[in-house]
Amino acid sequence: MDSKIRGTSEYKKISLDETLKSLETSTDGLMDSEVRNRLKIFGYNEIEEKRKNTLLEFLLRYWGPMPWLLELAMGLSFVLRHYLEGIIIFVLLTVNAIIGHMHSRGSQKALELLKKKLAIKAKVLRDGKWVMKEAKEIVPGDMMVVGLGDIVPADAKIISGELSIDQSALTGESLPVEAHQSDIIYSGSVVRRGEARCAVVNTGVNTYFGKTAELVKIATPKSHQEEIMMAIIKYMMYLGIAALFSVLAFGLFMHLKEHLVTVLTLSVIFLMGAVPVALPAVLTIVQTAGAMELVKKGVLVTRLDSIEDAASIDVLCLDKTGTITQNKLSVTDTISFSGYKKEAVITIAALASKEEGMDLIDLTVIEYAKTTGININAYKQISYTPFNPSIKRTEAIIEADGKRFKAIKGAAQIVISLCRGIDKETMEKANRTIEEFSRKGYRTIAVARSEGDDLDNLKLAGLLPLADPLRPDSKSMIEQARKLGIKPMMLTGDNIAIGKEIARQAGIGGNIIRMADIEGLSVDEQMKIVGESDGFAEIYPEDKYKIVKLLQSRGHMVGMTGDGANDAPALKQAEMGIAVSNSTDVAKASASVVLTEPGLRVIIDAVEVSRKTYQRMLTWVINKVTKVIQVIGLLTAGFFLLRGLVLSLLDMSLIIFANDFVTMSLATDNVGYTSNPNKWNVKNITLSSFFIGMLLIVEGVIAILVGSNYFHLDRPKLQTFVMLLLVFTSQFRVLVVRERRYFWSSRPGNALLLSTAATLTGFALLGVYGIFVPSLTLHQVLAVLGFSAVFMLGIDFPKYYLFRRFGL
Repeated sequence: MDSKIRGTSEYKKISLDETLKSLETSTDGLMDSEVRNRLKIFGYNEIEEKRKNTLLEFLLRYWGPMPWLLELAMGLSFVLRHYLEGIIIFVLLTVNAIIGHMHSRGSQKALELLKKKLAIKAKVLRDGKWVMKEAKEIVPGDMMVVGLGDIVPADAKIISGELSIDQSALTGESLPVEAHQSDIIYSGSVVRRGEARCAVVNTGVNTYFGKTAELVKIATPKSHQEEIMMAIIKYMMYLGIAALFSVLAFGLFMHLKEHLVTVLTLSVIFLMGAVPVALPAVLTIVQTAGAMELVKKGVLVTRLDSIEDAASIDVLCLDKTGTITQNKLSVTDTISFSGYKKEAVITIAALASKEEGMDLIDLTVIEYAKTTGININAYKQISYTPFNPSIKRTEAIIEADGKRFKAIKGAAQIVISLCRGIDKETMEKANRTIEEFSRKGYRTIAVARSEGDDLDNLKLAGLLPLADPLRPDSKSMIEQARKLGIKPMMLTGDNIAIGKEIARQAGIGGNIIRMADIEGLSVDEQMKIVGESDGFAEIYPEDKYKIVKLLQSRGHMVGMTGDGANDAPALKQAEMGIAVSNSTDVAKASASVVLTEPGLRVIIDAVEVSRKTYQRMLTWVINKVTKVIQVIGLLTAGFFLLRGLVLSLLDMSLIIFANDFVTMSLATDNVGYTSNPNKWNVKNITLSSFFIGMLLIVEGVIAILVGSNYFHLDRPKLQTFVMLLLVFTSQFRVLVVRERRYFWSSRPGNALLLSTAATLTGFALLGVYGIFVPSLTLHQVLAVLGFSAVFMLGIDFPKYYLFRRFGL
């Protein structure tokens, strides 16, 4: 067979004979020998997954800009024979590598579940016999039979028979689709009624379902977390390099002895201070704390960095079926004719239904009858004719009080044409009602019953419009999203009439367009139209993915909700992919957030918690950047004043521990959330931190002068004095910068208060008793503690102004 692959959509346009000719097959199926040849050409009917080497993946975490800088600092520490400090740096680097590796292992879950979904059995015609084969062994050209309850294993064209197909997990269409001879059925859809012989046209990644899997492979949201880290490192390294050059120039000018060793030691201290060693670990811990808070609210987080990203979301793409709506067909109204009451119309419709047949419309009507309190136990169903595409109706002979009558329901125009004696006014009203429901995208069925002894003397009893109703909380959730500065957009595979009606009911807006409306336009024009619309109808999985990408290209941070396999690529691509509680496994694996309870109100909880997480992380970053500016500035100023180092490598290691790791207690700090999306502005964060850092450099210079001129400390004890100042200042600084208003505006969390108290006490004792470092007197330790506390309280006022000035 020719290895050239036709798209499934191409087979829609050609006849059965042309299809069989193109596939080089016949209605007698394939021989096993031919199947083996085709497996070599097309491969197995499965989704291939490229396996990664776990060890290599872990080792690559030691490769990159941030690891390189830390490895340089480690190497210089060993050159200077500061082995303990070098080991500490290696431990920090390894801790970060382990945390990052552990959280990346689940990234292939979506592909594994897609493969599992294809691992089903199928009945195929081989060597002239019908046999059961694993779905992965099916090839293009195979003849197969599918029937009630079967998952279609490959894209196929119907040779004979008729089916009712549920494609909601693929296309988002909530109503079953009727498929007849020559129609195409898609891999992953479910047969709800009927049986058909089909010719397989595409398998594996070439199927509609397989293309979704390929999109899931490709879909990768941009790592905003990584961007922030690299931007922070960049600014800090600029400062460190500038300080090093100034120290180098000053040393050469002054002809200082041991200048090279001093500069190398300063380089290591600058690297240790400038590189946010603990940032990956802190991000993970802060995000994990947010994830645990969300679990209590019925939200399971599967990708931690999405918590931080969710704080910035300004567009929320909502999949209609199963997300805005219930993905459950229901009767929305009852219209009665010919003197029948509404209860009678519902009764007749229920009598023309049968629960055992599992027909979706029958089940919907019976459920509606039960919820409205209709009792049909007094009636006996003598015979029942199930729905058939050729007659487009169901019929039942009913007995009650010794008399029999016929009850029918089905396609409105078909049932009306069977009724007798419909006057002009009733006919006009019926047609007008059907047209009105059609404009709203509803499917309307008509209900009739026989009168008198003639079972064919049918009278039109009424009309029942069927639709997929809104979830009870959808409208309120959308209103809440708007209040949080988030624009809601609806994406659906349903027709545009249904899309517009649901968007109107949910309060999303009326500007719903089709993807076809923007085809052929330039990328810029597409981005503009997508950004201005309220949603899209009649779209395919690749369209949802494309819309998310277009929004991201326009600078938007995108949230995407969904429940089906068709949503998987867009869910994975979005900064925050949200799978609702009744989602398919594929959707859950692709999403970064899974709702474990029905309803969408918890999405608001997720956004609010993510914004709190952002505020906690922002505090850590401001504290870190301010500390770097303070340390580098103070070391440089100290070198100019004393012609030497005011901190040792061990001192710097202790400061990193106190400032970077003890402040992990920010993960549970008491914070509020903003009413607008939060976006990282590294430039403004750095500028505001720079001015605070400059004030802290002044504090440090004063402390150096006090230590050397008032307390007359020698160099090792002065280093301890400066180290304690930096540690105490870091603890008070966290309490000041954690609040964007004045520091007393909110109470810090208990964990933060405890860790601050423990750090202050621990380092005070370390200074007094000389643990690891030269000791100071109690008076000297208390002096530096009191000085740092008073100075930081004074900084709160310019901090308030700076945070307002730079929009923090």
